[in-house]
Amino acid sequence: MTKNNHPESFVRMVSDGYFQAMGVPFRAGRDFTERDTASSELVVVINETLAQTLWPGQNPIGQIITQDGGRRVVGVVGNVRHISLEKGFTNEMYIPIRQTNDFSSLDVVVRSNLPSGEVATSVRAALKAVAPNLPKNEWRPLRQLVDKSVSPRRFIVLLIGGFAAFALILASLGIYGVISYSVNQRTQEIGIRMALGASVRELQARILYETLRLAAVGILIGTIAALGLGRTLISLLFGLTQPIR
Repeated sequence: MTKNNHPESFVRMVSDGYFQAMGVPFRAGRDFTERDTASSELVVVINETLAQTLWPGQNPIGQIITQDGGRRVVGVVGNVRHISLEKGFTNEMYIPIRQTNDFSSLDVVVRSNLPSGEVATSVRAALKAVAPNLPKNEWRPLRQLVDKSVSPRRFIVLLIGGFAAFALILASLGIYGVISYSVNQRTQEIGIRMALGASVRELQARILYETLRLAAVGILIGTIAALGLGRTLISLLFGLTQPIR
């Protein structure tokens, strides 16, 4: 067992059941319990990033962090992006709320299959005795917070998708116009070929072959350009680390 001066970390005070409600997975150790009180040993749960920073390749469970004079690590949880999806993982630690006196601001997290309006009404009724002046507009589904976080990126992707669809329509109209113009310019040639015995099916196949050949060249050039721009598009997408192939 070693005692480590932890690097700068984001600290959250939570109650037991918080990780289950938020869907944060445990990698090792245990959750907080009702026995983790102010009179018991000070404990802490850390995330994977902090565990790897302080004890790379070691088991962090049972180690001591110099937070509040010394807290024993009892669990390691998965990394969570609290600020935005674009920002990387940071060092985080979770302290049981029963071992702190900081109650200036509290967030209540509820997991339920009921509609959000019914959940808000039930929770407000349950907390009315201790907090009768709870605001009515502060209840928001977690999905709403996630959607708000990704909305700028989503708008950009939708905008690019719209331009891409418009470009596809313009390209289709352009190809049609070029082929139509080419056929009109070759009316005399087509008439001569038919006079020499060429069938309509043969002429159609020849024109279709030439059209597909031009389309194949365009697809090849477009594919090469798309691969070259893949790294730029990755910055607009969440969770991708390799070029699009």
